[in-house]
Amino acid sequence: MKYIEFDQSRPMDLILLGRVAIDFNPAYNNLVKEEFKPLKKVHIFEKYVGGSPANIAVGVTRHGLKAGFIGKVSDDQFGEFVVDYFNEQGIDTSHISVCTGGEKLGLTFTEMLSPSESNILMYRNRIADLQLHVDDIDEQYIRDAKAVLISGTALAESPSREAALKTVMLARKNNTKLIFDIDYREYNWKNKDEISIYYSAVAREADIIMGSREEFDLTERLIKPGMTDEESAAYWHSCCHAGIVVIKHGMKGSAAYTADGEKFSIKPFPVEARKGFGGGDGYGSGFLYGLYQGWEIIDCLEFGSAEASMMVRSNNCSDSLPGTEEVRTFIKEEKEKFGEMIARV
Repeated sequence: MKYIEFDQSRPMDLILLGRVAIDFNPAYNNLVKEEFKPLKKVHIFEKYVGGSPANIAVGVTRHGLKAGFIGKVSDDQFGEFVVDYFNEQGIDTSHISVCTGGEKLGLTFTEMLSPSESNILMYRNRIADLQLHVDDIDEQYIRDAKAVLISGTALAESPSREAALKTVMLARKNNTKLIFDIDYREYNWKNKDEISIYYSAVAREADIIMGSREEFDLTERLIKPGMTDEESAAYWHSCCHAGIVVIKHGMKGSAAYTADGEKFSIKPFPVEARKGFGGGDGYGSGFLYGLYQGWEIIDCLEFGSAEASMMVRSNNCSDSLPGTEEVRTFIKEEKEKFGEMIARV
């Protein structure tokens, strides 16, 4: 059964709006291996494009979808690096513009202490991505897309939050499917009430909502605190537009709830982790790709879970995002090793 229908006449599969950053990860390659250690003891880093919506844009493009990005970058070589990288990947950059006030791209430094313990240090003051303006939002661009994905990081400050809300309104006006990746980052928010106000405003309009249990708790704080997963899904299905609600519990697995009351659950595939983050971007890429192919929800979840596991065992996010055949091969090998139902609940 299809729980969401995309308008196949539209040329763009997915437009993403939100954070793009520069990731610096401890080097781990054939020449240099920075083993698990505190960030202050790392000497050599590798540079990558980062930010969840940016990574998902790369991920779905590697699966053959046509993606575009709405965002702001800095007027310097880091900004050029992002645009060049997107162009190399085949992502449409026609709606990425350059900041004129000296704002810079966010910098993210990763600390890898053990396979199960990672931390992130972010620099996000006077940040480029939050300078996105309502004038940067083109209605025709939204109309040409099958779906738009809004990252919750875009709601943290003005003028970006108004640009994101305008995109939401135009998506609904033009029957463009709306995907809300809650994607909470503590930086730039002033208080928890503010988070709940803006997250819930977008969630009410979304056809698909994806987030961790903690992120749903933040979203629902002013609605009904302490809801269970089932109560959260029922609320968003009944009050609003959501056809699919995905709630993640990290290494414990995740579940997708559909508007007809069905629940589909999945577990992570067992891998030796290099880092404790990045899985969500692979998960989102794989899950959404399956939906675009019209797969059953459980197959979308399995594909997303597999891609997530592949990401946590890698040293970076954007460069390591796999193609479709790589994910299929990984699933086949895992099932041969651990059994057909290794990830299915």
